[in-house]
Amino acid sequence: AGKYNIPFMMNIELTQLRIRVIALEKLVIALLAEKSDRQLDLAREMAAYISPRPGYTLHPLTINAAGQMIRLVERAGHVRVIRSC
Repeated sequence: AGKYNIPFMMNIELTQLRIRVIALEKLVIALLAEKSDRQLDLAREMAAYISPRPGYTLHPLTINAAGQMIRLVERAGHVRVIRSC
């Protein structure tokens, strides 16, 4: 019975991890929505910073992480617009 509990527990842990990531995304968006344009530009610059450098191998995880950062900043921009209305 013990060997069958491991995948079940891993599934529970993965579900909890997904929930935490969603919560953190929403929190980051809320915090970014309150930041200045310069601070949002800095977040975009950081996304460019983690993108692969010329001459280096493109790694899908790095590319996706940079894209996610940009999307978080863009989503924060939408929240800023909604709040200003």
